[in-house]
Amino acid sequence: MTAETKAAPHPGKGRRKGRRTERGRQPSAQSLRDVAAVLAGETPNRHLLLEYLHRIQDRHHGISAQHIAALAHHMRLSMAEIYEVASFYAHFDVHREDEEAPPPLTVRICDSLSCAMAGAEQLFADVAGAAGAGVRVVRAPCMGRCDTAPVAEVGRNHIGGALALAVRAAIDSGDTAARAPVRTAAVDSAYAEFDACAGGQRRAAQVMDTVGAAGLRGFGGAGFPAARKWQFVLAEPKPRVLAVNADEGEPGTFKDRHYLETEPRRVLEGALIAAWAIEAEDIYFYLRDEYPHVHETLRKEIAALEASGRALPRITLRRGAGAYICGEESAMLESMEGNRPLPRHRPPFPAQVGLFGRPTLAHNVETLYWIPHILANGADWFADQGTNGCKGPRSYSVSGRVREPGVRLAPAGITVRDLIDQYCGGMQDGHAFAAYLPGGASGGILPASLGDVPLDFGTLEPHGAFIGSAAVIILSDQDDVRGAALNLMRFFADESCGQCTPCRVGTEKAVTLMQDGPWDAALLRDLGQTMRDASICGLGQAAPNVFDTLMRYFPEAVR
Repeated sequence: MTAETKAAPHPGKGRRKGRRTERGRQPSAQSLRDVAAVLAGETPNRHLLLEYLHRIQDRHHGISAQHIAALAHHMRLSMAEIYEVASFYAHFDVHREDEEAPPPLTVRICDSLSCAMAGAEQLFADVAGAAGAGVRVVRAPCMGRCDTAPVAEVGRNHIGGALALAVRAAIDSGDTAARAPVRTAAVDSAYAEFDACAGGQRRAAQVMDTVGAAGLRGFGGAGFPAARKWQFVLAEPKPRVLAVNADEGEPGTFKDRHYLETEPRRVLEGALIAAWAIEAEDIYFYLRDEYPHVHETLRKEIAALEASGRALPRITLRRGAGAYICGEESAMLESMEGNRPLPRHRPPFPAQVGLFGRPTLAHNVETLYWIPHILANGADWFADQGTNGCKGPRSYSVSGRVREPGVRLAPAGITVRDLIDQYCGGMQDGHAFAAYLPGGASGGILPASLGDVPLDFGTLEPHGAFIGSAAVIILSDQDDVRGAALNLMRFFADESCGQCTPCRVGTEKAVTLMQDGPWDAALLRDLGQTMRDASICGLGQAAPNVFDTLMRYFPEAVR
């Protein structure tokens, strides 16, 4: 055989022709136009995937398979990459071509513990039974308004203390927009402490020492000392980033919303000071989607700051899409990068390799809020406000059976009994204090007999509980503590990201074991230990606190 013969193509097997179309589902011309309108001439950015999905959802009341195909086309990504992100979040209504598109209006009824205690189940039944065409009524996890339970969201309009008639009236009148942002003072009268820092009147080391001496800690749940976090990030090379975690999703928690509504400039100033101290070039705010009015407030405040002539780091506002796991800092970073928000394995820690691979300081809203106050008044002013050997003031989100629920600023280390009596007007009429959650869904359930334990970091752990974000939910003698525990575990099962088997399977198994009949205490304890030992993040590690504390302090409820 000659060389020419070997080179000759086999009949019917010549060079493969180029594909005339992309692989997989082909987007329609209309879906391509829809997505092009959403992109508005921008060069697609992988990190903005969540925002693009929001824009599609805002315009079309849902995200179709065709929209996913068109977005994948424009971003040069696979459909799987788009779908795994879009389908993860509760607020994205993803539907296939063979499924009916969501109706124009969605009504969400919160069914987390505080709202469930206030009659959310009956509210859901009444609203769903009266909903007409073009309206969908669904259950939703905590919306961060536990002090006004029960809560309904009509479109983007949140109705606190909701009655079926009020929800129906909002539907009929088309009152679906988010409420106007809170008015605040002129920008020139704010940011004095940051101006002193940026103007050279303060040194970064001095600021760090003051914050450390005050005993300021992270108030998102872990309670890590703030100044020590700054030192860890400063030890890493530039460029550095500050990531603000405003995605509070723990049932019972709403203090961050309170501060962002009432004093957004204090929070922004704290962020600017922290970014200045660690020499960060960027600040990213990650704000939960349930706070649309706060998003508008921050957007305007950031614009005013940028127009003020100050030398500032870049400030970027990002919104979540309904996922409790994004309160875990590494999952939040993944979400801001446009990925499915799965917690990262550690090490490396975010302080070493964080957002976009940069050393990242992650802070909670309340922590940032206190920084300007501490600089203005001194470390002792802050530290001396505690009681029972604890340091500083603390913002307790109190809900449940108290007469006056809300964010209550009280000394760190106050007892729950004093918190109820001195700050919340006592118990509701006809209710006797029976149990409480000191730290939201994951902090455990304690009996009233432990109502004199100080509420702070390290004081509750000997009793199998912890303070977390200080979300205090009060139960009375008229509440079903076993039903409350099941409500919390169902929340965890629904919110588990599914990355690790101990959490994904463990939370679902716990729900099954807790539903009917006497509890199998030995099996639940074994399950809980496995979840604690092998779960990747705090969700799976802390979820067993729910049934462990119930078996320990309320054995009669689980027989």
